[in-house]
Amino acid sequence: MKRFWDSVSLRVEDGGHAILLDGRPMHLPTGGVLLVGPPRLADAVAEEWRLAGGAKGGTMSFADTPLTQLAGTAQGRIAVDPAPIVDAIARYGESDLLCYRAETPRELVERQIREWQPWLDWASLTLDAPLRVVTGVSAVKQHRDSVAALRRAVADLDHHALAALGIAVPAMGSLVLGLALASGELDADTAHRLGALEELFQLEQWGEDEEAAHRRRSIAADLVLAERFIRLTREA
Repeated sequence: MKRFWDSVSLRVEDGGHAILLDGRPMHLPTGGVLLVGPPRLADAVAEEWRLAGGAKGGTMSFADTPLTQLAGTAQGRIAVDPAPIVDAIARYGESDLLCYRAETPRELVERQIREWQPWLDWASLTLDAPLRVVTGVSAVKQHRDSVAALRRAVADLDHHALAALGIAVPAMGSLVLGLALASGELDADTAHRLGALEELFQLEQWGEDEEAAHRRRSIAADLVLAERFIRLTREA
């Protein structure tokens, strides 16, 4: 789309900061004014629109405004009814990536133990959610108390963190890594490496596949976005 505005500014209102394009507030797709509460996030959202398209008449894409999209999702969909996203995210705790280990080769088995087990230990100690581990292709049924503890941890998150985990957890296939990211215990780069551990191991053995590399780059970008979004909501 073409950039149709010259100036971008912020206006403080009840409930947050309105993003003004040439003095007119930006609206949600569902109606109503987009209101971004955290000041640092509001500044970052406004900056996206200052840069988008370069100048009036320039071409922009909504890919240029990822923070805006997450802020809109947090306000327009999650804040009004968090239950569906809580359910969707929490379900990953029943089949967390970290609980499914390879049988061979030995180097991969050892790497999964070394890299993944500390985060399962973290979930057990910090979230009161010990999880069972299985090797091979068999499914493992997690104890209901652990599943419930993980669900509580998700339900305790605010709508901003839920919006971020809505992209981060499916990208990794791991609720434990997502909750560690949300808590600040894990950074995006490390989370990506852990989530792609087996794929990266196969890359070392057989070389790169361009389609797989493209997918990893997309996932890495999503995790960086999620981490940044959460950080901006918590900075004064």
